Amino acid sequence: MSADKLSTTQRSKIMRSVKSKDTSPEILVRSILHSIGFRFRLHRKDLPGTPDIVLPKYKTAIFIHGCFWHRHKNCKFCSTPKTNTDFWQAKFDRNVSRDHKNLEQLKKAGWKTIVVWQCETDDKENLIKRFFMISSSCNS
Repeated sequence: MSADKLSTTQRSKIMRSVKSKDTSPEILVRSILHSIGFRFRLHRKDLPGTPDIVLPKYKTAIFIHGCFWHRHKNCKFCSTPKTNTDFWQAKFDRNVSRDHKNLEQLKKAGWKTIVVWQCETDDKENLIKRFFMISSSCNS
């Protein structure tokens, strides 16, 4: 008997519905960036990892990571399912490894990278400060 309260079919339906683009945190970050004057491109497939947001003028790639899927350390949203733990651990390890590889490739190509965690989108003021630092670091 599985510890999951949902059937396999129900769980599969829920997991299929998890979006990878245009998530609420991503839309919030885009809204903040736009409101403070940044212009950007979305999901550039020609860059490693297909960054969620790209600021070409500042050669900056922004990734908005879900804390669960990308394993945000010490975060309340970074839980591990109690069932099928070997599968989940392998999946999480692949995600983290791929994220690290993509960030390294972008840095080697001369891009700045920013990772915004899902839980960080609750603090809009802090995000605004982080984003203002992008333009100020390029103007100095």
